[in-house]
Amino acid sequence: MKNLKGLSLLALTLSVGLGSSAAFGYGMGISTFPLAEDKKVLSAEVTGIVSNGGGVGLQARYTQKLNELSSIDAGLGISGGERSARLFAGYDYELFPDYDIQPRTSIKAFLENSKEFGTRRNIIGLAPTVSKGFSFWGNEAFPYLSLPYGISLDGKRNRYETTLSANIGVSGVIPAENLITNKPITANAEAIIGLKDSFTAVFVGFGYPIE
Repeated sequence: MKNLKGLSLLALTLSVGLGSSAAFGYGMGISTFPLAEDKKVLSAEVTGIVSNGGGVGLQARYTQKLNELSSIDAGLGISGGERSARLFAGYDYELFPDYDIQPRTSIKAFLENSKEFGTRRNIIGLAPTVSKGFSFWGNEAFPYLSLPYGISLDGKRNRYETTLSANIGVSGVIPAENLITNKPITANAEAIIGLKDSFTAVFVGFGYPIE
């Protein structure tokens, strides 16, 4: 039943995204972070695209751990430049856990809808990801590397092209329970390197658990 609720939310987000006139999803968020089952996090992210058509913006993301192996996320955002608005959704599935010297390995399916430089695009793709937990000054953090590969469909010209980027980031919990709130605040920082028909950017986000 919990999985059904989560998948229903994902399906609703995808249907809204397909009807959006200008949207694009950025970043991996905290999908690689080891949330407890059925845990929900609402994140606020600052986005900065430094390549062609870039700009600074804000992004909101909802993440939910469905079970031990899978999670979903969905969100929307606005920014300056030629990528002014976005809406996105994804589903992450763990293939191998983070155990001993073995890194966590997962595959994330994603769907995005965008309007870039006056052209509307729908993007579907997969993002293989590896991550590993480490202790830094007594606090655990989870660096990750992802290679999102997508197929971008151009609605105006009735053609498609492939996209590829390298996403390098880290997620963890800020030790600030006594300063801000009694609940753990998650944080993530990510650099995106455009490899093919993509963009170069830096994102920073903070997440708050919700009931």
